[in-house]
Amino acid sequence: MDHAQMKEKLARVILEKSFKYSDNPPFTLASGRKSNFYFNCKPTTLDPEGMNLIGHLLFDMIEDLDVAAAGGLTLGADPMANALSVISFQRGKPVKSFIVRKEAKEHGTKSRIEGTVKAGESVVILDDVITTGGSTLSAIEAARQAGLTVKRVIALIDREEGGRENIEKEVSDVRAVLTRTEVMAYYSGKTG
Repeated sequence: MDHAQMKEKLARVILEKSFKYSDNPPFTLASGRKSNFYFNCKPTTLDPEGMNLIGHLLFDMIEDLDVAAAGGLTLGADPMANALSVISFQRGKPVKSFIVRKEAKEHGTKSRIEGTVKAGESVVILDDVITTGGSTLSAIEAARQAGLTVKRVIALIDREEGGRENIEKEVSDVRAVLTRTEVMAYYSGKTG
């Protein structure tokens, strides 16, 4: 399967497992905004087929970079980072995964970062859904505080509601595996 075929297959998995649409009542998002559609990516990112597709697609999207690791704010980014790490090893260019805690540990190192990343290493920040960009920005800040250099940000889904632009103020290279527009095109049957 090539990149485009994997992307289409992943969109179909997302529609089946992770997407809901409702005209009335609308969903309330983590940001507090109301929306007619909702993405809960965990049923996809924790699914064997979903993980495999995500790992390959993410690897394709970072293969041009010299990065040591990928990760983001727990919980959304964790399965994505792990999928990427496994596939990167299988494809001969290992990329470590790391987790950014929401709060610093109260004991031990008191770090917000879990994993074997070291200050000075270059990383990619991952997130499952970008709406306002808040969780992604939190992960970028924690990574920088740990001395990591953020080279790129990749979201599984960009809801196209201003989050990408907010993140681009901190990291210029922001990408998405799928945009809301692409997912909605599959949903309405305009593609394939």
